[in-house]
Amino acid sequence: MTGTSLVVRDLAFGVRPVRLRLPFRFGAVTLTACPQLFVRASVEVAGRGRADGHAAEMMVPKWFDKRPAYTQTDYIAHLVRSCERAAQAYVNDRAATPFGLYARHYAALMDAGERAGATALSSAYGQAVVDRAVLDAACRATGLSFFDAAQRNLVGLTDDPLLDDLQGFDWRAWLASLTPLRRIAARHTVGMLDELSPARDAADGLPLTLPAVIDRYGVRVFKIKLGGDPAADIARLDDVQRVLADRVPGHRYSLDGNEQYRDVAALADFLARLQALAAHAARPDALLYLEQPLAREASLDPALPALCARHPWLALLIDEADGRLDAFPRATPFGWRGVSSKSCKGLYKALVNRARCERWNAEAWRDGLAARYFMSAEDLTCQAGLSVQQDLALLALLGLEHSERNGHHYGDGFGTAPAHEADAFAAAHPDLYDTRSGRPRLRIERGQIAIDSLFGPGYAHADAATVDWATLQPLAAAASLV
Repeated sequence: MTGTSLVVRDLAFGVRPVRLRLPFRFGAVTLTACPQLFVRASVEVAGRGRADGHAAEMMVPKWFDKRPAYTQTDYIAHLVRSCERAAQAYVNDRAATPFGLYARHYAALMDAGERAGATALSSAYGQAVVDRAVLDAACRATGLSFFDAAQRNLVGLTDDPLLDDLQGFDWRAWLASLTPLRRIAARHTVGMLDELSPARDAADGLPLTLPAVIDRYGVRVFKIKLGGDPAADIARLDDVQRVLADRVPGHRYSLDGNEQYRDVAALADFLARLQALAAHAARPDALLYLEQPLAREASLDPALPALCARHPWLALLIDEADGRLDAFPRATPFGWRGVSSKSCKGLYKALVNRARCERWNAEAWRDGLAARYFMSAEDLTCQAGLSVQQDLALLALLGLEHSERNGHHYGDGFGTAPAHEADAFAAAHPDLYDTRSGRPRLRIERGQIAIDSLFGPGYAHADAATVDWATLQPLAAAASLV
């Protein structure tokens, strides 16, 4: 199979409020509430008839766009308009494969968003979520799982002018070679407000402190947030590492700067202090990578390559700077070696960037060099249900063995979703959700997330479990839910 042709006949949007059980601080932002977007796509597939598909994603303020001149209402409005533009482009457009539809409209949608004052991440958001709903519908119409659809290239990935650096790449052979994971390790996020000791639970009976999280879930991989002040960050990191060394010998971790380091000089100060930190000196290989320490607009600073050359052990990964489809190849000459996969940035972007790592590393091996390029799995507070399931499926396909999973810890399970909806998801995906606390929540056992139930027809969710659309609010209400 080399792609299936379809026409999008209708797109519907709805939103629901999400209230976090714990405040989550990343960079200069503390998140306590946020709208969650839901998309339903009605698609007509050639020779297969009509089917509906679904997707969901948080609309996090001050991540897609951190510019201080805008309000939280402005940030959400940019995401709303991004969805509206994607719907206008997709509905009743001429037939195409799922990827062909994305490729046909990508440049115009990005340009329209940026002309309207939105960032590249905000401009891409609507298309990213709509594409997942469209692919879900295509999988349902053909009776294939997401994994089968990808491996058989139902999505229709092929040479395209958008991918000029991947011309000649054998998409069919590469996709067919992918072996999806059945388990993914949870990489637990340690937020800047998180308590480090002692081990105790919150009033809802769920783990509150870092030791309690370790005891409950058995996690062995961590992500530690930084704030942009070298001295304060090292002091906090030292405290966190003491807990981890005591309770999880042999742990591994990543660091996330969330764009908080003002320039290369400040980053250099942090790296010098990090090398002097006893925990790092004792186990330098425990650090997986440093994620987006510089602001996205400073990511191509001419001073950065020299800094990376002085620290060959350092693996820098772009996240917020990964706005446009060509951001990763543009960043690598400046010392960036990794790129994040996030469903909110687009499933096709993730597939393309994973293919780039494959090609670049193969070229390095042919030249007798070590592989340098990699992809990570990051989580923009994916919530239980469609969002976390589709993200986990994408990561499993890409072979990413551990993933930041902060949504389950800071969020409240299915939150404001009606009980019958949450129960339906838990019944359809018993390996993924734990109901022992009375409400379905993400199941993590011995640090692992089991995802066997995501291998049925559709994009990672069963027919018996979907969103109750009667309980959603209109897309226009999104800004009021922050």
